[in-house]
Amino acid sequence: MAAGAEHGLKRIVWQRIKDTLIADCRKSEVWKILILDQFTTRLLSSCCKMSNLMSEGITIVEDLHKNREPVPEMKAIYFMRPTAMCVDAFINDFKLKPKYKAAYVFFTDYCPDDLFDKMKKNCAKHIKVCKEINVSFLPLEAQVFTCENTEAFKSIYTPNSQDRDQTLETIANQIVTLCATLDDQPALTHFTCLAELVDNKLARHYELDDNSKKKGKTQAQLLIVDRALDPVSPILHELTYQAMAYDLIPIKDNNYEYKLNDGSKKEALLNEEDELWVKLRHMHIAEVTGQIPKLVKEISANRDEKKQADGKITIGGLSQLMKKMPGFRKQMTQKTVHVSLAEDLMSHFQKNVEKLCKAEQDLAVGADAEGQKVKDPMRTLLPVLLHPHDTTDKIRAVLLYIFSLNGTTAENLNKLIQHVKIEDESGYILNWKHLGVPILSTPSMLSFRKQPRKDRSDKETYNVSRWTPVIKDIMEDAVENKLEVKDWPYQSECPSAWNGSRAVSARQKHKGSSPDDLRSGSRLILFVLGGVSYSEMRCAYEVTHANKSCEVIIGSTHILTPRGLLEDIYKLDK
Repeated sequence: MAAGAEHGLKRIVWQRIKDTLIADCRKSEVWKILILDQFTTRLLSSCCKMSNLMSEGITIVEDLHKNREPVPEMKAIYFMRPTAMCVDAFINDFKLKPKYKAAYVFFTDYCPDDLFDKMKKNCAKHIKVCKEINVSFLPLEAQVFTCENTEAFKSIYTPNSQDRDQTLETIANQIVTLCATLDDQPALTHFTCLAELVDNKLARHYELDDNSKKKGKTQAQLLIVDRALDPVSPILHELTYQAMAYDLIPIKDNNYEYKLNDGSKKEALLNEEDELWVKLRHMHIAEVTGQIPKLVKEISANRDEKKQADGKITIGGLSQLMKKMPGFRKQMTQKTVHVSLAEDLMSHFQKNVEKLCKAEQDLAVGADAEGQKVKDPMRTLLPVLLHPHDTTDKIRAVLLYIFSLNGTTAENLNKLIQHVKIEDESGYILNWKHLGVPILSTPSMLSFRKQPRKDRSDKETYNVSRWTPVIKDIMEDAVENKLEVKDWPYQSECPSAWNGSRAVSARQKHKGSSPDDLRSGSRLILFVLGGVSYSEMRCAYEVTHANKSCEVIIGSTHILTPRGLLEDIYKLDK
């Protein structure tokens, strides 16, 4: 299993699993089998290693949906989603001849009554424990979570979708389990239809939770926004290391394939077990190559023992050196991986991306690098259309042009579609309307108001990276308590730490407060319905770092890449 248990959200999730699932089974000294479905396999892989499970008395991990040999002398722990498919697979293990001595059943979240009754009817005598542990989200990074639901995009945004309500219901349940896992009872500020669902479910959850009744609202705020709030960020060519890698390199399940000097290929896992990756992932590509050797030395120095060597190699000293060898090899491998990845990215940048970036930034920001307003966006777009860029890059540029104008005329749109030669695939552009993003400038679109932007011109470092995701403005305003209540109404009452006074008020307009006014340990949870981009994930870390009194956690239905998002948009009317 992949990631360790020391990284933010992952550590919290692993602790919750230990305190519930493992603690209930620890009473028995018998070694046990752990049986997982596809989701819980991903969940455990993200927050613990096999060695963590072994130390808790779990000796075998099996797949719920595969044929398994019976082990009647062993007890089995079932950790699964409360779905008909999982419950049926569980029942089959005990219906005729029991495969295991007993079953400890743990659901990720609320199990519907009909499934619970079905289980009870068929194999009640074999079940020693049956609990819901409220972890139905995936802790992707220290400050990032996902619902692991790529199909949600289609369900939510397809016109006349049959399963939209059910999908929103599922997502709401998953957000509630995140709040429960973080032990937060947040004030809910909303920008979407999902908010009311979440608020009702949160209220129901905390009504049943005795600890929450005693504690009341925590110093947390939950913001729910829709993908339409910022269509620019997931389309733009982003030049920070992680976002650029997932945009330009075919990375599947976080595995990056690279070549060694002898021409052979190897795979590396890009996750938080790789310290170099964690230090590099949010850096601009222009800084990455120069930072790699420096950071390898820094990581090595941090790992070294603080004791000074006396100059003699004793048996104990030699033993210590031998112990350090695996760590040294790991560092050298990480260095090789990241030098290779950085070179790959620079090659893409110099060959193609650099030519796109100036036009993209001018269209997104609405001004050029000197701060001069872009008066004729078509003049900015034309060089991209006339250059032999690939079709996807041209589509991305056309979209940025349309977004900059808040929609264009039908005549102009048709010309652009013909120029890019996507007459039969115009859904890549037209289907953005299903997200509520203006594509055609019609009188009804005049009411569409863009989010006002902060002036960050004094903080810019690279002309090709002037755009800042809208979500960063929102995070900063939320932390400083500057969100306009008329735009961001509270769905539920706001804790005093967030309203700048001791009084708790639901809709009162407050004056802004500095981060120091927030009590230490406050948390902002931001959920993006319809996918979150890597550049937006980076913002959560940047705002947390800048405002040390408040941790920002960001999550979504799934993680977006520009090409993946375009494919999802295209399929909406298929």
